[in-house]
Amino acid sequence: MKTMATNPYASKLGNRSAREVIAETSRKLSTLAGRLGPAGMKRSLAPGKWTARDILCHLADTELAFAFRLRQSLAEPRHVIQPFDQDAWSRPYPSLDAQAALATFSAVRAWNLALLATVPAEAYARTLNHPERGDMTFQVLVETMAGHDLNHLGQLETIAAT
Repeated sequence: MKTMATNPYASKLGNRSAREVIAETSRKLSTLAGRLGPAGMKRSLAPGKWTARDILCHLADTELAFAFRLRQSLAEPRHVIQPFDQDAWSRPYPSLDAQAALATFSAVRAWNLALLATVPAEAYARTLNHPERGDMTFQVLVETMAGHDLNHLGQLETIAAT
């Protein structure tokens, strides 16, 4: 019998509530985007790494993926998540607008939060499968969203501080 996958972002969450983290992210991203400004959107953590704009585009893309994953996980038994290649998805980021990415993330995140507000407690124990990570629960999926947010918020904080 296969064991449940652990959350790859668990260490980022600590004792924080995943739902609280994901509810705060849009506001924090807006604040960081304001601090960075247009010039800051072109900075990265290191040569060859994503710029702040690229991170915002990635967050918008990932939120779209999470939106589908959440809904499919609730709609069908033992949903199998479709992985995606983030590097392939990132190819157009240099040509995309950071503010449009932020607006997309914020709108889809608000819709995802509205959905999560309707999810009964027992649904968080539903099992789903990620082909690269194995079986997990709906709760782990939500925690992964939060840990992913914290990971990229930390990167943006570091870029903004430089």
